[in-house]
Amino acid sequence: MTTIDKNMALTGQPPKALAPKQRLATLIGFSGLIILLLASFGIQFPNKGLWLTLSLLAIFAGVTWFTVLSYQQKSKGIKNDGVWFKSVSSMGFWGWMAGIAITGFYIVLYFFPQYLGLVKEGANTGVIALFDPLSRLLSGNPASQWFVYGTLYTVAILAFGIKFIWKYRHNRYEIIRTISVMFFQAAFAFIIPEIMARLNGSLPYYDLKNIWPLNYYNFERYRINGFISSGDIGLALLIFGILSVFVISPILTYRYGKRWYCSWVCGCGGLAETAGDAFRHLSDKTVKAWKIERWVVHSVVVFVTLMTTAVIYSYLGNDTSKYWLTKSSFLIGVASLLTLVFAWAMVFKRKQLQKDARYGAIGYFVVIMVLISMHVFSGEGNIFLFKSETLRKSYGFLIGSIFSGVIGTGFYPIFGNRVWCRFGCPMAAILGFQQRLFSKFRITTNGGQCISCGNCSTYCEMGIDVRAYAQKGENIVRSSCVGCGICSAVCPRGVLKLENGPLKGRIEAKQVLLGNDVDLMELVNPK
Repeated sequence: MTTIDKNMALTGQPPKALAPKQRLATLIGFSGLIILLLASFGIQFPNKGLWLTLSLLAIFAGVTWFTVLSYQQKSKGIKNDGVWFKSVSSMGFWGWMAGIAITGFYIVLYFFPQYLGLVKEGANTGVIALFDPLSRLLSGNPASQWFVYGTLYTVAILAFGIKFIWKYRHNRYEIIRTISVMFFQAAFAFIIPEIMARLNGSLPYYDLKNIWPLNYYNFERYRINGFISSGDIGLALLIFGILSVFVISPILTYRYGKRWYCSWVCGCGGLAETAGDAFRHLSDKTVKAWKIERWVVHSVVVFVTLMTTAVIYSYLGNDTSKYWLTKSSFLIGVASLLTLVFAWAMVFKRKQLQKDARYGAIGYFVVIMVLISMHVFSGEGNIFLFKSETLRKSYGFLIGSIFSGVIGTGFYPIFGNRVWCRFGCPMAAILGFQQRLFSKFRITTNGGQCISCGNCSTYCEMGIDVRAYAQKGENIVRSSCVGCGICSAVCPRGVLKLENGPLKGRIEAKQVLLGNDVDLMELVNPK
């Protein structure tokens, strides 16, 4: 007979020892990882397709069964039981061990794939060879370290996505958006690109949900040539990539805020929300962290803008009789676009930006000066005596590899699950700029209902002090907010609500009058 845990304590109870079935589920999950680990150390499995299937199914089944055992006997409602008592989720010993293990995996994946069995000329070995049958089935090509990573990434989002749905099964919004990220990762990021590679071998690998500047490499020369040489479908993908930046993304952000991408589509956000859910409370909520966040993430935006502009500029021609887009016209176009955006923000949105306007002015000035300097001092393929490829590789190493992979995911158990999205993702920064200035999205608050329990701030993965807004009844319109809705879901009083509404009064909301805002005795006893 099934029993339901009726405990309604807000703080939950300290974790108990795992039940026998939970231990068995854990063993099954780890058995799948052990198969991959043995393959990494050179163990040859006779039937690679069978053993890979057993490994992935064991991981998926272990996580799913453990999830069901953990939540099926609990009443609906978020149960963050004992997160600060568990070593793995409170920066304890096992948390650090998990962080070191994940970080080590990313270092090997990015910089030493030969230790995973990648062979450039010849048959793969090790764990990569174990994935060859699946890769050949989908794309017709042998596996690479990126195919291995993509497969494990997808399995993680699907398995932990089920866990997330079980945990938040009382909340329709959380269920729908989790199904969304699971679908986009499995279909748009994994299966469809592999099948496209099989149907058209000259077509560059294209994750359909990745948008510049997240896919900073999309406008490099080899990819442009690949798109053009692939016929109509290649040209369509190139046009889609451009429209995604300048048309599709701004329209969707205007209507729904950056949540349409960061919490519903993006693979980085998908992994953070599912596999990283247990670490969301570790995000730093201090003002110092917020200041560092703004400077770092916007510096990355400037970096990727310069890098992309420099790369495109380097392979354009100068002869106006041969090319409709020359070096000079491209540079003028980029400078004009930045000028229009900056002028619009400074003229119409200056009050909303406040200090950010000054920071934006500095960043804008630097970008324009560098662009002009590029035009004056750079030669064919060179920028300030450096090849454009050097700048691209520097960005790829520092941001694309170290920040987004090694730190962004490897440090989940230390800095929280959105450290990359918060501090390093240029896509999140650009969408945040749009969300702050011209989006209908906001989180409204009913300050009179707030009991200052702090659940909202604790579980905000982006480090926003949500409670400070709720106490004053002030709308939450932050560029960093990804609209995950967890703050609203964990609120016991229904204070917070995700809404799309008119732009007027969106930021300048009326606030609840607090007792310490005025001297009440002066009002009671006027002199």
